Amino acid sequence: MTPKIGVFPASGRLATSIINHLLRLVPASELLLIARYPDKLAHLSRDGATIRYADYDEPETLDRVFDGVGVLMLISYASFEIDHRIQAHKRAIDSAIRSRVQQIFYSSLAFGGDLATASAAHVMGAHLATEQYLADLNPGYFFNYTAIREGIYSESFPIYTAWFEPSDPSSPPNNEITIPHDGSGPGVAWAKRDELGEATAKMIISYVKNPEGFPYVNRVVLLSGPREVSLRETVEVLGRVTGKPLKIREVSVEEYAALPQIGDRHMYHGRDLAVEWASAWEGIRRGETAVTTGVLEKWLEREPEEYETTITKFIKGQ
Repeated sequence: MTPKIGVFPASGRLATSIINHLLRLVPASELLLIARYPDKLAHLSRDGATIRYADYDEPETLDRVFDGVGVLMLISYASFEIDHRIQAHKRAIDSAIRSRVQQIFYSSLAFGGDLATASAAHVMGAHLATEQYLADLNPGYFFNYTAIREGIYSESFPIYTAWFEPSDPSSPPNNEITIPHDGSGPGVAWAKRDELGEATAKMIISYVKNPEGFPYVNRVVLLSGPREVSLRETVEVLGRVTGKPLKIREVSVEEYAALPQIGDRHMYHGRDLAVEWASAWEGIRRGETAVTTGVLEKWLEREPEEYETTITKFIKGQ
């Protein structure tokens, strides 16, 4: 059987974008898609893709699930945890290597500055550990890897604005974005999620076509947005698009964690990680998310979309 391009988990938003762009470059028959809810991918099965079931939280389902995959796009476990997330990634990576996957692409995150190996942001902890795990597994002998630090999604602004909900007239209370940050720079090199998916898909196909010529074998690479946008400017953009006079009010980490709108949004496996999540603003404050590289533009072969353009389309449902 000709080795296929695998994606796991294959039904999340980034994965869906990557798959959609892969389908513009290769036929569906070259894809092997693995998901917790395979029924969501039934339409791709009809188009020729191979669909399998697996779940990060059911380790037994990972055994041999990557058989037949030559190149795997491994999407990170969706949470802010560290230990649980690391173990989930390790199990998937180990399974992929046992199945003789030749190349693992891993979706890391764009904290950590210019490819640094440390971060103030709790959310980056599992990514850094996974990157190190891949580097320690004798890459180049059993397998190769590329860890892609995917830029901070433009569409993820609610996470960084205390869950501002544009469609809710009462959000935010008093038109105040209450976060443990004053809004000044350095900020975030926001990137459109679908452009990250497109660039990632093109990188995968570039490797498939010419492994020896692929420039990021056994390396970490950062896909960033086109420019750094301060959180104050981010909120100004959100205000212009929604017609609200938004402003930032800096609060303590403890005050942030106690905000009514936070609720259980940061609850994972019975533990509230709101305080830990708030360390993301410290990472931003230190400039970890402000780095721009031009790599996204290179793979898109055009200028990435500006933040305000993406936000306008997103909020207005275009």
